[in-house]
Amino acid sequence: MSNLITLEKLKAGWEIFLDEAPLALWETFYVTVLSTFFAFVIGLPLGVLLVVGEKGGVLPLPKWLMQLLNWIINLLRSIPFLILMILVIPLTRAIVGTSVGTVASIVPLVVAAFPFIARLVEGSLRDLNSGVVEAAQSMGASPMKIICKVMLPESLPSLISNATIAITTILGYSAMGGAIGGGGLGKIAISYGYQRYNYPVMLLTVIVLILMVVLFQTIGTKLSVSLDKRNRGKQRHH
Repeated sequence: MSNLITLEKLKAGWEIFLDEAPLALWETFYVTVLSTFFAFVIGLPLGVLLVVGEKGGVLPLPKWLMQLLNWIINLLRSIPFLILMILVIPLTRAIVGTSVGTVASIVPLVVAAFPFIARLVEGSLRDLNSGVVEAAQSMGASPMKIICKVMLPESLPSLISNATIAITTILGYSAMGGAIGGGGLGKIAISYGYQRYNYPVMLLTVIVLILMVVLFQTIGTKLSVSLDKRNRGKQRHH
């Protein structure tokens, strides 16, 4: 351990970190936020379909289609992220024009995250009180109205809580992107820390990643709590 952290390495690591961290921090932040956004654009409708499309749901879909959706989601979720990044290189090149760099890392992050988000959304909607949906159906509301005006608004606190889980997971994945030429904090940890045997650089990178996770978690939890009707009701009673 004494060879890993020496005064010389601490000084060199701190200088490298001060030079590289501001840009890397911004890259990690925007890649994480954009990847989460695009993953939700794909994963949210999929998660909704997994609930409303089943037999007895508000918008039943053919059984083969539901099986196909579940199969695709399960398949993508079972592939380790590092392998997935390599597998989607042709797709990344087709969309971005290159498979290396910060922007290019968004594509594999979205592909890895949207099945995970679909399952989180599915879980949120399944926790919804079935009586609320049945009441809307009895009033003759269309499937789209039930989804957009009842199911999603009622599940919002749970959805935001799950979005927090998703964004912190994607943040962890984004750090792995440095292994195949992605930018951000992962690049600092691998290029300057691991490859140059500078342990303090890796340690500083981990600390910053932990602080980012705490920040996202705190914001997400506060939003989820503030939107929860049960908490609002308790506040009014007090």
